[in-house]
Amino acid sequence: MSQRSATVRRVSGNQWGPPPGQYPQQPPPGQYPQQPPHFPPPQGHFPPGQPPYQGVPQPYYAPPPPGQPQFGWGPQQPRPPRKKGSAGKAALIVLGVIGVAVAGMVGLSAALKDAGSSYSSDPTPSYTYSPTTSPTTTQPTAGPPTPVASPTTTKPVPVATRPTAPRTTKPKPKKPQVSDLDRVARNRVYKSAGTMRSVGCRESSARPATAAGAKVNYRNLINCLNRSWPAMVQRSGVTFRPPRLMTFTGTVQSPCGAWSDTGPPFYCPSNGTIYMNITEDTRNYALPNDYDKVWARMWMLHQLAHEYGHHVQNLTGIMGATHQLQYEAPTRAKELEWSRRLELQASCFGDIFIGSNRSSYPITGQSKFQWNFLIGAWTDHNNDHGDGVNHKYWALRGWNSRNPSVCNTFTASSRRVQ
Repeated sequence: MSQRSATVRRVSGNQWGPPPGQYPQQPPPGQYPQQPPHFPPPQGHFPPGQPPYQGVPQPYYAPPPPGQPQFGWGPQQPRPPRKKGSAGKAALIVLGVIGVAVAGMVGLSAALKDAGSSYSSDPTPSYTYSPTTSPTTTQPTAGPPTPVASPTTTKPVPVATRPTAPRTTKPKPKKPQVSDLDRVARNRVYKSAGTMRSVGCRESSARPATAAGAKVNYRNLINCLNRSWPAMVQRSGVTFRPPRLMTFTGTVQSPCGAWSDTGPPFYCPSNGTIYMNITEDTRNYALPNDYDKVWARMWMLHQLAHEYGHHVQNLTGIMGATHQLQYEAPTRAKELEWSRRLELQASCFGDIFIGSNRSSYPITGQSKFQWNFLIGAWTDHNNDHGDGVNHKYWALRGWNSRNPSVCNTFTASSRRVQ
């Protein structure tokens, strides 16, 4: 609730509703951390590279050393002097040498062709000189060339690959923000719950003359309520969870604080538990008149159905939103008005159940007279539950219609929630 102290609630001389500190303080709206921006996964990028060079290296021909002739074998020697009468012989010798040389060159050329020489096709031969001693190479023997098997080249089979599109994650649509006022005034329970059907609930034969009798009576009632509300809550889009029921005498400890049996029963939303004061019940039943005993039994029925109505408000979000509206109320008067709207609606919800099972319980004769009396015969001293006239107005709406659609106290005029 707010930081203001809770008020004491009384009905027909008995305290009514949740005890002080019943509702835990609602924290102010918190700041939500910013979500990091979402980026699609990076795509692979490869810069274009240069393919390796795969050419055949060209042979390098060194130029002849200085003084070396472009043709011939060895350095030039001084020509010896001519001898007489030997001119013809010399000419023949020269011609023979030239013929041998030409024949040698032709044979060498053929041998190089057979050996697969990589020399250039330039018709002008060049002299190759190596300044260092090269290792001795074995010349291939003459004969038909040996065929060399070329390596088998396997042609790669192209594989059709589907281009991968960038993966993008669509942002989840954000749920529309629902204000606290919308949650209490336009709740789905008003439109979707529908009309409650009777579960044939019957009053227990046990009487609250003792604590044990009061406990049996409450266990019977909570079982009936747990069969009446689940379908209606679930049709409102909410998961149903049954409340816990605890009866107490003396002082009881709860997440909503400690409370004495001098006070009323109450509902604690922190643990979803209804706490029923059986000290009060046995005291009421001990009154001397017979009609007081009937009144005491109707009181127990209405009280438990009212607190169960708070549980329905808690499940549907109406209670939490109302507490936030109370926390943010600008004035004490506005805070009390939110409290009255919440409490009058809980009674309207409770009397939906009573009206649905009026025939089987049954609520007739003296029981009907006492129920009708108790829903309007009180004075709201603390101005937090609504006066007798308005309480009876909302209780009868639930009793007659048996549908939560008539229990929207949050859109009613201020006059109807005084």
